[in-house]
Amino acid sequence: MMNTLPSPDLIARFTTIVGAANALTEPGDLAPYLVESRGLYKGTTPLVLKPGTVEEVSQILKLATETGAAIVPQGGNTGHVAGQIPRTGAADIVLSLQRLNRIRDMDPVGNVIVADAGCILADIQKAAEAHDRLFPLSLGSEGSCRIGGNLSTNAGGTAVLAYGNMRQLCLGLEVVLPTGEIWDGLRRLKKDNTGYDLRDLFIGAEGTLGVITGAVLKLFPQPLGHQVAFAGLRSVEDALDMFDKAASLCGPALTGFELMPRLGVEFTARHIPGVRDPLQTVHAWYVLIDISTSDSAETAERMMNQLLENAISTGLVENAVLAASEAQRRSLWHMRESMSPAQKPEGGSIKHDVSVPVSSIPAFMAQADAAVMKAIPGARICAFGHMGDGNIHYNISQPVGADIQAFIGRWREINAIVHGIVLAYNGSISAEHGIGQLKRDELAQVRSPIEIDLMQRIKHAFDPAGIMNPGKVLQTDPGTFKG
Repeated sequence: MMNTLPSPDLIARFTTIVGAANALTEPGDLAPYLVESRGLYKGTTPLVLKPGTVEEVSQILKLATETGAAIVPQGGNTGHVAGQIPRTGAADIVLSLQRLNRIRDMDPVGNVIVADAGCILADIQKAAEAHDRLFPLSLGSEGSCRIGGNLSTNAGGTAVLAYGNMRQLCLGLEVVLPTGEIWDGLRRLKKDNTGYDLRDLFIGAEGTLGVITGAVLKLFPQPLGHQVAFAGLRSVEDALDMFDKAASLCGPALTGFELMPRLGVEFTARHIPGVRDPLQTVHAWYVLIDISTSDSAETAERMMNQLLENAISTGLVENAVLAASEAQRRSLWHMRESMSPAQKPEGGSIKHDVSVPVSSIPAFMAQADAAVMKAIPGARICAFGHMGDGNIHYNISQPVGADIQAFIGRWREINAIVHGIVLAYNGSISAEHGIGQLKRDELAQVRSPIEIDLMQRIKHAFDPAGIMNPGKVLQTDPGTFKG
């Protein structure tokens, strides 16, 4: 059911908590908080609140539970499934964490950093670097996405192969519950078997159970050796063989293995300033290989050279280039990270964030390609991603000259085709972007009834009033205003 608009008195009560300067009500001020990056969802809200302390978050949620006001937590508004966007036509109140951006503590000896949830990811990376440490989460949006959103969606990025998702990079959390109670779980322990792991309930919950306000994040020593190579191959099957060789030779030093199609390289070279094809020859597929070593630069260089020499001598790799400087390493990664935005100038794009077992990637790609081309002749498939962990961004650009709106209008139809094939390979329809609004109805179809029931029970236990991010992840009825 839809919420009714909050009364002026209730808006005034919320405003008092954060101060007039941090309570937005004018349409022009609200607009940046209402549209997600792809433009698929545009929400409505009467109010954006920007608390500056955890205590203010607590007061907001306590008042929301008392009055039935729906709350939508939002970090950097970079999510791809509209989990951070208020519902259209509803009166959801946006709770922006932008002002909660303080680094609370840095412990390089213990390899942890304690930070507010509103800290920008790039700022966490820089803070770690200043102490000769590494925070390995790396995303294309790292200059604007925020730690709370990264945790709430269990973000992955390009280094999952070596370091894991955000769930593996977090030791403890601070969370404000819908009642306004503050759970201080900011523990720095790697071993703690004292009861249920509440931390893992909130990571990946997309703000439906409470608001993450702080986190203890793992840091790692900066690698002493770092090498990046870009190689051209004939097929996805060859790319999989190359990954097997790289994993066997490099072990934990293999920190990234990215798969890219020729079309993706063409798009980025055409539309992204400063990007060019690193190879002089054209290849059907490419892989970006990243090796980081803890002992020396010589080890990383020797390892990469051995890998490439073996692959070229056996005909597995057709051509390759090795980054000769940090600038070249960044340039190669920039091309990979620009592959999704490079599709936008080509017209409409139907996107999928899926994962399948690594060994099933070639078969999945072949079957999905055939099905998509049958449904939309002339479609341009730009499938790329983190081959090392099975996460493929299976994106489809419209046929040249096609009507954009007509193409995008087939989003659900094509999703159903691709996701059906993903499930046939025991994969997931959401590898790292979450469920949000975009995949909420599909979730109920792909998870078992007992799993959905357990999720509903957890949601009700934490948020019986239904105020936390209603309409996201689960098909639940939101609370209604009482005043």
